Amino acid sequence: MSESRLKILLSNDDGVHAEGIHTLAKALEPFADIIIVAPDRNRSGASNSLTLEQPLRVTQIVPNTYSVQGTPTDCVHFALNELMKDDLPDLVLSGINHGANLGDDVLYSGTVAAAMEGHFLGVQAIALSLAGKEHFATAAQVAIELVQQHLKQPIPTNRLLNVNIPDRPYSELAGTVVTRLGARHHAEDMIKQKDPRGHDIYWLGPPGKEQDAGEGTDFFAIEQGFVSVTPLQVDLTAHESIATMSHWLKGN
Repeated sequence: MSESRLKILLSNDDGVHAEGIHTLAKALEPFADIIIVAPDRNRSGASNSLTLEQPLRVTQIVPNTYSVQGTPTDCVHFALNELMKDDLPDLVLSGINHGANLGDDVLYSGTVAAAMEGHFLGVQAIALSLAGKEHFATAAQVAIELVQQHLKQPIPTNRLLNVNIPDRPYSELAGTVVTRLGARHHAEDMIKQKDPRGHDIYWLGPPGKEQDAGEGTDFFAIEQGFVSVTPLQVDLTAHESIATMSHWLKGN
């Protein structure tokens, strides 16, 4: 690969054949060398799971495109620790996801998990999600702008970025804002049905309604037509609670 061009690893959770990832790859190709490493099928909701009890089977579909029988985290882990270990990419981009990843969604999202694995392994990473399933070209244009801005001036924080894009033509975007994660109510009740043999089966209920979706949140930004950029961190420690917990353990 040319040293004058960016080298970008693409992954996702919708699968290696998904429209979003190929729209993104095509948009970036004029100025970046792209390697796609993605699950062989839809693995939405896989979160940060790794495959530990069986080997990963990897198939090269075409040059620089690899299908992995595993999770999004598996894909990025394999790419950075094996496939590209001697020539790491400049960026890891995950997406474009077919649907938003807002608020609590990030806890379950395979899209965010793939970006998080890149960040965890030392490569700047961005998760990209379209709040719908139509205007992938809009999300790709937003991705180009973020990548080019990073090229001019590296992202000024040791954080991965969770980016959500309204599902509308690019010309109708209201702008781009930095947000915090909102929150949902609890998910709806599970749906109980019978399979053809009369056994009980259960479907997860739909996501809960927005609970914290006020100004400043990612939910609010998307509702108002803005691209939402939320910096995320891997450290889940509640640092402000350490002193309180210390007193509690001592019986104070």
